[in-house]
Amino acid sequence: MTNTTPLAQRLRPKTLTEVIGQTHLLGDNAPLTRFVQSGHLPSLILHGEAGIGKTTIAMLLADAVGREFRPLSAINSNVKELREILKKDDGLFTSSPVVFIDEIHRFNKAQQDALLGAVEAGDITLIGATTENPSFSVNNALLSRCQVYRLEPLDDNQMRQLLTRALRTDDVLANLPIELTDEAQTDIIKLAHGDARKALNLLEMSVQASDTSAKQVMIDSDVLASVAQTALTRYDKDGDQHYDIISAMIKSVRGSDPDAALYWMARMLVAGEPPEFIARRLVILASEDIGLANPNALLLADAALRSVKAIGMPEARIILGQVVVYLATSAKSNTSYMAINKAMALAKKDASPVPLHLRNGVTSLMKEQGYGEGYIYPHDYPNHYHPQQYLPDSLQGTQFYEYGDNQREQHVKGFMAGLKNKA
Repeated sequence: MTNTTPLAQRLRPKTLTEVIGQTHLLGDNAPLTRFVQSGHLPSLILHGEAGIGKTTIAMLLADAVGREFRPLSAINSNVKELREILKKDDGLFTSSPVVFIDEIHRFNKAQQDALLGAVEAGDITLIGATTENPSFSVNNALLSRCQVYRLEPLDDNQMRQLLTRALRTDDVLANLPIELTDEAQTDIIKLAHGDARKALNLLEMSVQASDTSAKQVMIDSDVLASVAQTALTRYDKDGDQHYDIISAMIKSVRGSDPDAALYWMARMLVAGEPPEFIARRLVILASEDIGLANPNALLLADAALRSVKAIGMPEARIILGQVVVYLATSAKSNTSYMAINKAMALAKKDASPVPLHLRNGVTSLMKEQGYGEGYIYPHDYPNHYHPQQYLPDSLQGTQFYEYGDNQREQHVKGFMAGLKNKA
């Protein structure tokens, strides 16, 4: 290592115990810890966002079990080169080396298939790293031969621990009179989105942009903003702005203003709000404010939530942008929301028994007591409908749901009226 080596590389952990984060995999009695303790390392797929330690952990796992580590590039290796590398008698490897393939999702089916024989025979231990969901990017045959583990972005406390370690232990930074302000530290954490490499790069660039010959090298938000070329908005994720801005976004969608909705959402994303939080709010909104006027809105919002969880930032912004515009420009209705609220309010006060004909008479005694007697099976009648009583006697005529004045609900209203008129 030299002074020209990037800080993220200089600070790369030398042992698994030095890794910050990923305690669900590397903590006491965690899966990867147990593999190392047993001396047996199976083939793995490490899945997670960039800059959270996939390559480092792969290198340290190989070292911990005393195996040769051979990295390959999924971008540069073709099938012929891959097969040459995997030959047992080529003299490159000791027995059963760890072959690490970064961005394994970039391998096509033929390249992935070329790995199968060596993995199956135990000639190599494969560790693949991918930022994409391996269920979609790695073929089933290879996936079935590997243990898949998801790595998580570093949380705020872990990022602070990383920055503190850099300032205290790095041979370059530790010898400089650096003062990193609390606000600048918070800004780095927000900008990095759990990416350790990005956080260290921001810190290093901020130091490089400062006068390191001064008695004190002050790294504040202004220095960081000049380096990151980003307007650092003050935003307290636990304070009033958090609730005010999400409220503004929801009300903008409800009010059918896609531009305002995009602006408020962008404010949250730029400030480091977890995209999963925004996506969850959109799922609720799709049912509460759009509902039966456009049932597809809930499907799209739910798909967006799952996609955002799988992909993460910065690409998650694209998915969130699409769904916000779709929801804001959709027809609106809160009829189902109002209906369930009315039903819940009544259910708290009323506990009427289920009418006998709606009960399930599964035993002889139940049938003798009249369970299920007189029940009309709708599918036996035209249009699969026949009028009968479904509410308790005391609640006959109670109406929770009222059709909205949008095209779809009015169409359903006409359909229901037609059923009743034909019966």
